[in-house]
Amino acid sequence: MCAKLERAAHQPITYEGLLQGNKEWVAATLAEDPEYFARLSAGQKPPILWIGCSDSRVPANQITNTNPGDIFVLRNIANVVVHTDMSMLSVLDYAVNILEVEHVIVCGHYGCGGVAAALSNNQFGIIDNWLRNIKDVYRLHEHELNSISDPKKKVDRMVELNVSEGVFNVTKTSIIQNRWAAGKKLKIHGWVYSLETGFIKDLGVTCQANDNLSSVFKTVESKKG
Repeated sequence: MCAKLERAAHQPITYEGLLQGNKEWVAATLAEDPEYFARLSAGQKPPILWIGCSDSRVPANQITNTNPGDIFVLRNIANVVVHTDMSMLSVLDYAVNILEVEHVIVCGHYGCGGVAAALSNNQFGIIDNWLRNIKDVYRLHEHELNSISDPKKKVDRMVELNVSEGVFNVTKTSIIQNRWAAGKKLKIHGWVYSLETGFIKDLGVTCQANDNLSSVFKTVESKKG
């Protein structure tokens, strides 16, 4: 288990403090396990790919109580999954075909600033082009979202829908469909994390084959087990 150091809540973060914190963490980790870094540097074989939000309050390892090496991580503003994102596709391809992960998790979080911004009519800069992808999710679920009058509940529901659409977008990629066609076990999940409680909600949108996809999205047929 990697050593974890506690910092007083009132203690400010400084540039120099980051480097000092690294030294203290290494020392504490080696004191607990002298072979830790030797094992970690030998290679990685994580069973999970995590596609999450860049928000600093949602660290994948910490909120799942896992260690370095357990989760392969991709993060962007509002955990968006779109097929024009070469970074996402490259990470997905490496995770699925090289690391051979068994699970892909798209994880959003309630109170997401990116989702809230996408629901507004304000301009924020170049990020507006990225948030357009979330506005497209709104278009798909406009009737439901327009029926929600409470602003917070509307953002939270939009967070869930953005994750669900992200899951479906992952399953539509040739990377995932080819993996399923080869008869390999791979599950795609949708989660939402609560900043207020610390708990993760499984949205129940798990996919493990392309059976539920419309035929137009199927590039290959999943091999039946």
